[in-house]
Amino acid sequence: MPGKYILRTATNGQFFFNLHAANGEKILTSEMYTTKAAALGGIASAKENSSIDSRYTKFNDIAGNPRFNLKAANSQVIGVSEAYSTQQARDQGIASCKVHGPTATTEDQT
Repeated sequence: MPGKYILRTATNGQFFFNLHAANGEKILTSEMYTTKAAALGGIASAKENSSIDSRYTKFNDIAGNPRFNLKAANSQVIGVSEAYSTQQARDQGIASCKVHGPTATTEDQT
């Protein structure tokens, strides 16, 4: 079963997407977009950039949890990972994003 992008509307009326792995686990969450078209553009950018190693930035959040960002060629953040318990788990999250991101389908729940 392939991964999928789920496009949603936030309570404030803006749009965002999550990338889910084949097992349903959330891998990546986008920023908020003011239009649906912009959010769909974000999904297209995630598909284009998710297979490229240099587009990932690894970091620890303020609580010390390993996380990663997926960035576009212009260094703009496309999406942020969930917090992981270990660096190894974060690296597995990146590997999953690289596998599922380029070919995931989009489920529009707006």
